[in-house]
Amino acid sequence: MRVTPPIMLMAAIAVAWATQAPIAHAQAASASPADRHKQVDAVFAPWAGPTTPGCAVAISRDGVLDYARGYGMSNLEYDVAITPESIFHVASIAKQFTAFSIGLLAQEGKLSLEDDIRKYLPEMPDYGKKITLAHLIHHTSGLRDQWSLLNLAGWRFDDLITEEDVLWVAAKQRGLNFEPGTEDLYNNTGYTLLAVIIKRVSGKPLRAFADERIFRPLGMTATHFHDDHTEIVRQRTSAYRQRKGGGWSISIPVFDVYGASSLFTTVGDLLKWEENFVHARVGGRALVEWMQKSATLNNGVAISYGGGLYVGTYRGLRTVGHSGADAGYRAEVIAFPDQRLAIVALCNGATIAPDTLTRKVADVYLGDRMTAVTPPAVEVPETELSALAGVYWSQLSDAVLRLEVKDGVLRRIDAPTSLVPLGNGAFRVGESTEEWRFPAPAAGAPAHAPRELHILGEPLPPRVFARVTAPLPTVSALSSFAGQYRSDEVDMTYTVRVTDGKLTVYWPRQTAITLEAIGGDRFVSSSLGTVTFTRTASGKVDGLTISTRRVRRLRAERLAAAGATAPQTGTRAKLRGR
Repeated sequence: MRVTPPIMLMAAIAVAWATQAPIAHAQAASASPADRHKQVDAVFAPWAGPTTPGCAVAISRDGVLDYARGYGMSNLEYDVAITPESIFHVASIAKQFTAFSIGLLAQEGKLSLEDDIRKYLPEMPDYGKKITLAHLIHHTSGLRDQWSLLNLAGWRFDDLITEEDVLWVAAKQRGLNFEPGTEDLYNNTGYTLLAVIIKRVSGKPLRAFADERIFRPLGMTATHFHDDHTEIVRQRTSAYRQRKGGGWSISIPVFDVYGASSLFTTVGDLLKWEENFVHARVGGRALVEWMQKSATLNNGVAISYGGGLYVGTYRGLRTVGHSGADAGYRAEVIAFPDQRLAIVALCNGATIAPDTLTRKVADVYLGDRMTAVTPPAVEVPETELSALAGVYWSQLSDAVLRLEVKDGVLRRIDAPTSLVPLGNGAFRVGESTEEWRFPAPAAGAPAHAPRELHILGEPLPPRVFARVTAPLPTVSALSSFAGQYRSDEVDMTYTVRVTDGKLTVYWPRQTAITLEAIGGDRFVSSSLGTVTFTRTASGKVDGLTISTRRVRRLRAERLAAAGATAPQTGTRAKLRGR
């Protein structure tokens, strides 16, 4: 829920199109404007009909609008078409404006990026390690993500979520995902907290501050941070998700929290913002350059995130941008600073991939300046592939990867993308630049030593996974895990039962989750992540931990009395009335 694709996925999409690199793309850069625009129309043709959601797109060259058009429908119930003036919820694209607002306050000496967040947020716990404003901006704070936490606390997708709710759950956390500054992990909590800090330091809500200091000075008259889900916004698009069996369902976010998300805008307004990166009329040159510079970890290693923006490359050209995804809305802004090209695609269908579409548009405009290189595949016997299949676990992140060989191809069980063999135990993921390696066992290593998987992502060190070798629990042994588990950090009690020979997790207001055993006391599910049961020194099960993509090892203690129930208190009690 409410995710933004990481930079590795962006790179994967980028190179996927790079490998196709039709000659027409190379020719298109020197084609006439009319020819280029026809090629752009062809890119968006699948979403241009009168019965589907679609996109608005706008392209600028040298800060001047080159093309803008709408495709598909803004509202399927009233047959309203998308136009360049249509207003979209653009989700995480909001983050760069929040970061910029913090930068403006820092310029004025009202705060420092190195300030401890507890200077402005005294309700946050003291973890014994300083968390700075810069950590929040660069996703290096180690804080757990708000959306996952609220889901674990029983919030449903369509519940109203407020700033107060996020502060409530953030302040209850006793642990971090990692020590601040040692890793980067995309995190929405940090940007909600930044919005609160802006309000407390400036005396104005982020909506008013950004309007006064950014949007009005740049002429972004159709843009605002949305802090009231009931507010009427003229020309706002609806958003949709595919319905089982065909057709579309309405899918619009319902929350009154912003900073990490909740920006309403148009393609034209976002191009005005992109122009500011060229001319720096608002904020000045130093601030706009800071936003586009990769941050570094404590050890000096650069990451792919700057000041609310991803910093990367596409087919050999430098890029700066951000994507967004909330409910049925999908959005992407990408700029090629050295070529002075900016592309915005705002969409209102959950199955639309604007990050793919914008890169196709970039091929049209810059194809003759791009490279197109992917390592060639090699033949590997299926027996060798089968030897690599299995379950791999990361001690660092608690993440689990399950690999299988299907139709002669090594792939993840939960993802259709093939692992393409490159030789010597190396694979690329589909047509991407992401590389997975299975190092040969070290000389003298014991025969029973687990095989490792190293996932390489530039420029960070490899993520290391070890193959799980612990035996699966027997059906009879599963009953030892049944019981109730309490987490005060999300004010929730989870009930674990054995159902049809498998463990199932139940908690109020959520769908029951079936757990798949992977070995020993560890289980996984597609929606809950990794669930690991813990034991006392005597071997008795005393609790469990839950790890999702952005929450690591949230602990729940086993209740002593079988069938005991914890009282519903605080925000949880409030939710019952929603």
